Amino acid sequence: MPQPGADVPAVAVVRSVGTGLLAARSAPAGAIVLGSDYRALGVVRSLGRHGIPVCVVASGDDRLAAFSRYARDCCEWPDETEERLSLLDELAQAEEQRWALIPSADESAAFVARHHARLAERLVLTTPPWPVFEWAYDKRRTHDLAREAHVDYPWTMYPSDRAELEAAELRFPLILKPALKPELNRFTAAKAWRCDGLETLLARYDEARRLIDPELLMVQQLVSGGGGAQLSFAALADCGVVRHALTARRTRQYPPDFGRASTFVETVDAPEIEEPSRRLIEASGFTGLLEIEYKVDGDGRPLLLDMNARIWGWQSLCGRAGVDFPWLLWLELQGATRAPVRARTGVRWIRLSTDVPTSLKELGAGRMPARAYLRSLLPPHEGAVFARDDPWPGVLELPLLLRTLARRLSARGA
Repeated sequence: MPQPGADVPAVAVVRSVGTGLLAARSAPAGAIVLGSDYRALGVVRSLGRHGIPVCVVASGDDRLAAFSRYARDCCEWPDETEERLSLLDELAQAEEQRWALIPSADESAAFVARHHARLAERLVLTTPPWPVFEWAYDKRRTHDLAREAHVDYPWTMYPSDRAELEAAELRFPLILKPALKPELNRFTAAKAWRCDGLETLLARYDEARRLIDPELLMVQQLVSGGGGAQLSFAALADCGVVRHALTARRTRQYPPDFGRASTFVETVDAPEIEEPSRRLIEASGFTGLLEIEYKVDGDGRPLLLDMNARIWGWQSLCGRAGVDFPWLLWLELQGATRAPVRARTGVRWIRLSTDVPTSLKELGAGRMPARAYLRSLLPPHEGAVFARDDPWPGVLELPLLLRTLARRLSARGA
């Protein structure tokens, strides 16, 4: 089946003057981290351990970073756009020197991208403006970029309506997924819905149309294979030039089929995704931290799945492997560029709170050998939340998860 969109014009690469890491008017004196979950926690710890003051802007149910000993201050992320901009203005004015702004989630990074010019007046930004950021944020644009950079991705179509989908020549299994996630609902939260036949696909399509704009719906080939086929290229880039990079295998994820988050990750040598990733980054002119995800198909081809233009969940693994991305980002902002460092392979990362239930399910279904699972738990590994020098987030993780679960169950029963 041919890739769709072959007649799409070439990507117009955006490299805005003054948007690189060294374009700041002055080096930052501290960092404001947007978000408070375990991804943000990794950034707070990385910078805090080097004596850099960090302010956490908390949001959502996950507040782990707010309890870190390395978080100097914490405040709440408002719901409204103008209130958010006002808060960031106030935080910037409260400091005598400029601070760096580091978003840790898709939506906070998109917010910064959309208001890049205004925020750059007072803050040192570490993520690109919207014309660059959207290559990663919107999967339709990601596929445009992949075609321009000659990077393979799974067969995908964007049906204009139900009739086009019904008439298409399809090979199952397929998945139905959103090109972007404008709001949280059962479809966007699930990440993707599997469809093993046309009847299921059409029913799911009808359901998804009621939840998001039909123009955002995409039908994609399901790439078979387990965790061994899930690879990532993590990088720090400046105007399309990769400064530092690392490759890893996302061995386990939660949920197992279409993981919203990795639960067990290992650093590996994966040269097959090095060049495609560098071509994507160069073609986009990207600046900042990003993770590019692939899945290897039955023919051994790495197929592009996602570009995450912000901090990724297993980022704290990289520091243990010798590539401490937040610290390297900080050095770039200070003008202290370092020669590329090579990551150690075989370094492991685990988030037990999600890995245990995921693995028990896989063990029960016979999809995972018990011996291999037990071997993967042997130390040493980098924990996603617990750290000896910063124990409170790890101590509070389970109580906070239980509180969140109880609140959601109560809301459903109301």
